Amino acid sequence: MYMAHIDKVKEEIGWLKVIFAILLATDISLIGWLIQNFGKTHPLLYLAAALGAVLIMFGIDRIHSTARQKMNKLEEL
Repeated sequence: MYMAHIDKVKEEIGWLKVIFAILLATDISLIGWLIQNFGKTHPLLYLAAALGAVLIMFGIDRIHSTARQKMNKLEEL
C-alpha cells in the first residue's frame, strides 16, 4: 500500500506537468498574438485576450505551487 501511494503521487505530478506545459504554451501563444495585434484589433477583443493571458498566468502559478507541494510530499514518503 505504501508503494501504491508513492506511485499515485508520481502520477499526479506527471499530470500536473502536462497541464503546466499546455497552459504555458497557450499563454506564450496568446501573448505573442497580443504583441502582434496591438492596435490592429477591436479593443474589447484585445482586452479579453489580455485578461485571458493574466488568468492563464494565475493558473500556471497555481499548478506550479500544487506540483511543488506534491514533490515535497513525495520527499517525505
